[in-house]
Order: sequence, then structure tokens, then C-alpha cells
Amino acid sequence: MNEKEKVFEAFRLGEPDKVPASLFGGGMWTLFTSGTDFESLIGHPREMARVNIETNRRMGLPIIYMGSGYKNSHIAALGAKMRFRGAGAPDLEEPLIAHADELEELDIDDLARDELVQTVWEATRTVASELGDEIVVAATAWGPFTLAAQIYGVENMMRSVIKRPEDARKVVEFATRLATRFYEPLLEEKVISMISIADMSSSGDLISRRHFAELALPSLQGLIADTKSKGAYTLLHVCGDTSDKLDLLAETGADCVSIDHKIDLGKAKDLFRGKTCLAGNVHPIDVLLRGTPADVEAASRDCLDKAASGGGFILMPGCDIPPNVPEENVRAFLRTAESWTA
Repeated sequence: MNEKEKVFEAFRLGEPDKVPASLFGGGMWTLFTSGTDFESLIGHPREMARVNIETNRRMGLPIIYMGSGYKNSHIAALGAKMRFRGAGAPDLEEPLIAHADELEELDIDDLARDELVQTVWEATRTVASELGDEIVVAATAWGPFTLAAQIYGVENMMRSVIKRPEDARKVVEFATRLATRFYEPLLEEKVISMISIADMSSSGDLISRRHFAELALPSLQGLIADTKSKGAYTLLHVCGDTSDKLDLLAETGADCVSIDHKIDLGKAKDLFRGKTCLAGNVHPIDVLLRGTPADVEAASRDCLDKAASGGGFILMPGCDIPPNVPEENVRAFLRTAESWTA
């Protein structure tokens, strides 16, 4: 099996000959370790592709997440101002809208006319042409609820969930269409074999199980069903403590659910067994950034011991990693999965 086949065998709840291990996202880390940054790559898809291809060949990663770190660009394409900050992912200077009725003034097709989005799309085509037979080439975007919170402002969104639920629903529905529009050409052209969804604002740290079920879950199910209808797999990551909604994450239809380091991996494995592939959950800060290679090996082995037996598991960090994680720690992380046996 090559790396792509191992990942998708795990997605199908099988047990590949070696447990797959992959970063989640890694866009900031890739650019930082390559000596470049987001802003300098706008309008340069060949250079963006080269950076990702060379990093993959140097590290041997089984998944490339094209667009990782650029998720706010989908909102900037509609008129929001984006602030670049060197090694970190660019963020928005302010929300795109202050009131839900402003959505009527927005044109989702502005996304396709944006230079940065076009750069990501074209770079993804190049990477897929070069590496798509060997590894998983994915595109990544915020999940609908998180995208809605960025469009509307996180605090405004949280208030609306309680006080103006119909406004919150309108923004989530718009965000779902925006995310779908981003993935659309890459899925229809069969460029990517997987989409990656990061829905950090759906965390139990921010919204309740009930509000997740009412607002976030239906939008995720719709986006994932649309992706499956186009023949691609789906990886879903929700940050923070999702202990109160793990069963609902399994109901999204995602082929694989990546969980945060705050979650008990063994309990999650018991709940997910036979339902969907589980990925996680080495601490990205305490272990991968601040630990030694020996610390990384020990933490990775602990995750593997808890969840790898029987298949349907991918070793991942509990979230995206900081840009300055040492390469030797990433290598230790990958090496531990390669050598692990039940």
C-alpha cells in the first residue's frame, strides 16, 4: 500500500499494514519551515505548489492540506479585510457583516474571482498532478458554523445563537454555500480526493450540544453529503472539548473525525468503533512544540496503544501545529506510527 491507500483504508475502518500518521492542516508550519509566508505567495500558484511538494517529499507526509491557514481568505474574497502577520495565519480585521440582512448584498461567486482563492485552486491542481497518485491531496476550509462566526463576528454569533437564532441560522446557511463553492471546482474536476473541514467554533468550549445539533450538525451533514456525491472523502476536525457531542460528530457522515487533545482517546475509540475513522490526538503544544523527540515518541505510542488496534485510526496531533514545531519532532511522530505494532 502507498500512503494514500493506507489513509483511505483506515477511513473505510480497515487495518492497513502500517498505521497512517499525518499532520492536521500544517499550512503555517509548511511555510515557516520553507522560509516563506502567505502574503508573498498570492498570485504565484507554481511557487505555492513547489513549497508544498518539496515539504512533502522532505517529510514523507501522507496528506497535503492545500489552503491550510488561508481559510479566512474565503471571507476576504467577499470584501472583508485580511491582516497578514508573518508566520501566523492571516486573520480578519473585522467581521464581514454586522446584521444578517446584509447577506443579501453578498455575491458568493466573488470567491471564484479572488486572486488568492484562484492561487490556491491552481496550486492544488499542480500538486495533485504531481503527487495525487501517491498521497492524499486535500483542500481545506472552515466548517460552516465557524465560517459563519468569522463572517458575523464570533461574539455576535454566540449572542445570536441564544437571542436571534433565526439570524444565526441564516448566516450558517450562507456559510455552507460559501464553503461548498470553494470546494466545488476541485471536486468536480476530480483534482482532490478529500476535503478537510475545521469547525473550531462548534466546540463544546463555545456552544452546547443542543445548539450544535440545531445549527452546526445539519450544515455539516449537507456539506459532507455533497462531497460524497462527488466521490471524495471527508475529514472533520472540531477543536476543544467535544466530549458532550462525540456521538453527534459520528453522525455528520464524515469518513474520519479528528479530535482535540482534550478528549479521552480511548473513550472516543470505543464510541467510534465500527462507525467512523478516528484521528488524534497528540498535544500540539506541550508535546510537539515543547517536547523532545523522546517525549513525542512516548505520547504518540500512548495514542496508538489506546486507539490503533483493530484499524479505523490515524495518528494525528490534537489540532494544527504551531509554525515553529521542530522538524525532528514531526519525524519522531511519523516514525513512531511506522514502527508501532499491536
